[in-house]
Amino acid sequence: MDPFQRRKLGRSNVMLPQFGFGGAPLGDLFVKIPEAEAMATLSTAWDAGVRYYDTAPWYGRGQSEHRIGRHLYDRPRNEAILSTKVGRVLRAPAKPETFDRGMWAGGLSFDVKWDYTYDGIMRTYEDSLQRLGMNRIDILIIHDLDHWHHKTDAKVNAYLYQLAASGFRALEELKAAGLIGAIGAGVNELTTIPRFLDVVDLDFFMLALRYTLGEQDTLDRELPACAERGVGFIVAGVFSSGLYATGPVPGAKYNYADATPAELDRAGKIKAVCDRHGVPLAAAALQFPLHHPLAASVIPGAIKPEHVTTNIALFRHEIPVDLWRELKHEGLIRADAPTP
Repeated sequence: MDPFQRRKLGRSNVMLPQFGFGGAPLGDLFVKIPEAEAMATLSTAWDAGVRYYDTAPWYGRGQSEHRIGRHLYDRPRNEAILSTKVGRVLRAPAKPETFDRGMWAGGLSFDVKWDYTYDGIMRTYEDSLQRLGMNRIDILIIHDLDHWHHKTDAKVNAYLYQLAASGFRALEELKAAGLIGAIGAGVNELTTIPRFLDVVDLDFFMLALRYTLGEQDTLDRELPACAERGVGFIVAGVFSSGLYATGPVPGAKYNYADATPAELDRAGKIKAVCDRHGVPLAAAALQFPLHHPLAASVIPGAIKPEHVTTNIALFRHEIPVDLWRELKHEGLIRADAPTP
């Protein structure tokens, strides 16, 4: 596959490269990344031809946006495509000296407030412009409005109402004014897509972990509903948190948890098919989602320069049609999953 061939993003006019850069690891996700290595990783991506960068205020509590902004600020702005997210407002913590950054091994000491109102989304957008050092953001994504983060129906419904009654107007105004080119929503759970489609008109979804070589349950209901409306998707978490990059090695993660014996076994069987065809497991994982006609881009993260160059080489690796046929025949991917 050509990593830099462009595809239309859902109902928008944005044309995305098939391969982008996911910015969550640059927020020091689980491990702290030295500043020089973060900048070297981003420079390697640019020099290799990567032009789509995704980030969020949540990633490192502002750090990922700062790093990506420092990387892009002296590049030709009309060459880069930049997406970030709304739903959290960052603010100084009440007790900075004892502040716990949680899952971020480094990052910045900013507390977060959930806010899907008109004012909250406008503030988040303006704050992101400042952190990024940019006067324009191409794509805005509604972030983490799901049970994974809010836990109860009551909270999810309250924030969905807040978005539909107030916040979505901000996104529509920004798009109508030409200040953003597309509106999306991040998805971590299967139930999220239908709920969004019932209340707001989106251009696309960003599917985190939910359409990968390891999981295709969105083919039952979610992606057919998107197809009816022309809503596209971007794939995040394409390696399912690691298992489909490393294979079934000790300590492998699957969807942010230790892989179960059944998950390790399935990944091992998929890897065996890939091995028979001379294809790295990670190459199959990177390329698989983009055979779906609604898919626009995959955005693997990287914390070292060599991760970028390796991923691009894997993306270009030629995969024979017989590999996909064998995976379907063995029941290792769904028979209705689009493949060559």
